[in-house]
Formats: sequence, structure tokens, C-alpha cells
Amino acid sequence: MRNEKLLKTALGLLPKLIYKDVSPINMTETQYLSKGDSIIIDFGDHQVGRLAFDLKSVGSHADAPAFLKIHFAEREIELYENPAEYKGWISASWIEEEQIHVDVIPSRVSLERRYSFRYVKIEVIDISDKFKLYLDNVVCTSESSADDSKLVPLNSDNQLHKDLDRVAIKTLHDCMQLVFEDGPKRDRRLWIGDLRMQALANYETYRNYDLVKECLYLLGALTNNEERVGACIFLEPEPEVDDTFMFDYSLFFINTLLDYYKQTGDVQAVNDLWHVCKRQIELAKENLDENYVVRDSDKLGWCFVDWNLMLNKQASAQGIFLYALEAAIELAQITGDVMAEEEYAQDYLKLKSAANSFLFDEEKKLYVSGADRQVSYASQVWMILGGAVEGNGAVKLIERLRQEESALTMVTPYMFHNFVEALIMIGEKDQALKEMEEYWGGMLKEGADTFWELYNPKNPNESPYGGTIVNSYCHAWSCGPTYFLRKYFCN
Repeated sequence: MRNEKLLKTALGLLPKLIYKDVSPINMTETQYLSKGDSIIIDFGDHQVGRLAFDLKSVGSHADAPAFLKIHFAEREIELYENPAEYKGWISASWIEEEQIHVDVIPSRVSLERRYSFRYVKIEVIDISDKFKLYLDNVVCTSESSADDSKLVPLNSDNQLHKDLDRVAIKTLHDCMQLVFEDGPKRDRRLWIGDLRMQALANYETYRNYDLVKECLYLLGALTNNEERVGACIFLEPEPEVDDTFMFDYSLFFINTLLDYYKQTGDVQAVNDLWHVCKRQIELAKENLDENYVVRDSDKLGWCFVDWNLMLNKQASAQGIFLYALEAAIELAQITGDVMAEEEYAQDYLKLKSAANSFLFDEEKKLYVSGADRQVSYASQVWMILGGAVEGNGAVKLIERLRQEESALTMVTPYMFHNFVEALIMIGEKDQALKEMEEYWGGMLKEGADTFWELYNPKNPNESPYGGTIVNSYCHAWSCGPTYFLRKYFCN
């Protein structure tokens, strides 16, 4: 499905990119390069952009091309992982490397492709033995649609908070391109799960409301033949929805639209996109059984929730549906759609009752998920965010969860964001701040310039893909600290 009116609005909001030339802060001391030699260049901070350098020579006239391998890395650890040994399930084409021939020396070498990196390793695969190479005037032309002149400053004297905020903002900044990208290294497109969190961070920092609006209209304009909102959108060669659809991501369109309205008061956007929201509710309801419980994962299809392959998603999906219905009820009030408001209010009560009747274990006093009655942090968090449990009952739920040794834990900043949000929601602000400081602070201790797609404190180099070389170390869903600090702790 392609709504040309919505798409025209979206494309009319495409931002202009801001370019900046950045020079490296350090290069390995090897001055002249022969066959087999390499040089590592450190730009001092994470960059998203295009590399250029002057390639020069000493000795005899260059009588053969220079054959170079160029390897980019967001973390230094990536420089020492052999791409040829990567056997993961994500395409190896995402590995950030190039092999090039330079026929004329000296010359200016400018790479056309945009890369995401801090470090660059340039290796000489082969040259003639009559001359040696050296590099000069190395520069990265970085690009982003984030305007740092409009950045709202953080009001804090706490050094840890300032560091968390700085790295979170850099993460957001480098993911703000023509759309809110999920990661500038890998995927490099608009994903709605990331958008929901990026938009929240953006409202507290750059306040680029048009970029959020553009993304919402793109998602609303480009749906599948059932009018289901896709998990992500491609912008090139022309705007197109991916064939990946997720139960939770489609519903998050509703919450992201409501968040946008609360920031801007843009009633026109709500009216333009309300039919998209209603259709997501209709489609989600098809996944309910006769008891108003979301069907288990084998019938539900893909519901993301977190990068944990052991996680059963049923209870989380129930909570997420409640979360989206609450937002839909508010949007129905804004649009004056009384019938939808009444219908969704009834649906909400039925879903909430079902959650507490069929997904709550009376012995453990915790929500369980799936046929094996799995207990997880994700299930409890989403039941809190969805309003299935409130007040002191929610506080006690978290206390019991912490004592449950079998509870499946969280593995991504994406899920930790939701956890921190739930703690704030139930009044546990001190605990929320502590969790944020410890989790994102752990990445700082690992040397993070930007926050990562996945971080397991017990195994910092873990990868869901089969190798750190394809991990995304600048990932939009991890920019939460700048949102939390500014909205709840440093105002």
C-alpha cells in the first residue's frame, strides 16, 4: 500500500545534511609504507561520513598501482577480528572494509561510501618495491541532520551524568540523518522501535520536530497490503516498506504519534494518521484468543521485545497491546472519534483482566509467559508500562522479580530503556537512576564513544549475529540517558 498524499508530505520534510571536516587526532608512527605494512588512524571520537586522504610516495616514480585494504571500526576491537573468519547470520557485506587500487600517485583518494567509525586501518596489500607510500591531509567529512547550535544544554554538575549525556547525544546525533536511522553502521534505515526512543531523546535535546513528523508520515504512507505498518522503511533508491513486520513495532506507531502530538500540538498530523493507528489495533486484535490473551509466539509471529532468543514474548506482547491501547484512547479523544474511544476502552479492560487472570502466577506473584510459564524482566516491565498492575502492586512486583533467580534478564539498551521507564512510572526514581548509571555507565567504562546496540555487562563483547565485527556500536535505541536525565533528573 502506498498513500501518495502522506508520502508527499513526508518527502517535503526531508532535512538538509550538515557537513563538517574532521581531522584525526593520532596516527601510528609508521611513516613510510611498503607491502604488508599498515597504519591505524584514530579520529578521537565516533564519526559518520566519508574518508579522504592524499596518497603520496617516496623513492622512484610509482611504476605500479597501490593496492590498499581499508578497514573501519567503531571500536578498536573490530580492527583485530578477521573478516574472513566471520560466520554469522547477518550478511558479511556489512563489514566495513574496502579494497582499492590507486593507479596514479600522488593523488587524492576519496571514498564514495559513507562509513561509521572512529578508527581506520589502512593496509598495503601490494606495491612495487621501487617506492614507498605515505598519507597526508587525512580527513573525514562527517554528516548529520542534527544541528548542534540548537542543542539544549544539560543542567547538571555531576560528571557521570555529563558523560552519559554527552555520549547519548553523540549517539543520537550520528543516527540523525535523512531519517532517524537505527544505526549508521548497519541497517542504516528507519526502524520504528528505535524511532520511538530517538524521538523522545530528540524532544529533550535538538527538538527537530519535523524529522519525527517525516518519519511518522513515511511509516504511515508505506504499509503492506493489509495496511500493517512495517518494522522499517528504505529511503533509497525510492521509499519502500521492508517485508519485516512485528506485532510490537506496528503498535508502537500509535505511541510515537501520541508522543509527537504532546510535544507539538499538531492536530493535523493526528487526523492524517489516525486511520493508520486504527488499522494497527484491528490487526493486533486478530492475534487474541477467546480469553483476550495474545496468542503465544508460535502463532503470534515476530514480536521483538529484546535480543534474547530464549525470551517468550506472549506476556510482553499483552502488555505492549495495553500500552498502545492507552495511547489510542487518547488519540481517539483528540480526533473526536467517540466510537473508537469507547471500543478501545472496552478492549483495554478486557485485555487487562485477561492479563491478570491468565498470565499472572498466584504462587510466584509474577507474570508468566508461554506454555512453559516463563518468568522474565520483559514480561513484568511491559505489564507495568501497559497498566496491568499499578501503584504499590507494581513496586512489589519488581521487588519479587529481583528475588526470582530464574527470571530471564535483559540484554539490550532497548529493553533497559523500558525497564528504567517502568521504574520511573511507579515512583522508583532513585532505583531508575541507579540502573541507568550502572548499565550505560558500564559502556562508558568499556570506552564507548557512542552507546551500543547490545551490551551484556557479563560479556561486553557478546554479539547476537556471530561476531563483533558486525555489531552496531552507535545505535539509536541506546540514546535513552539524555532523555531520562533531562526529563526526570536534571531539570
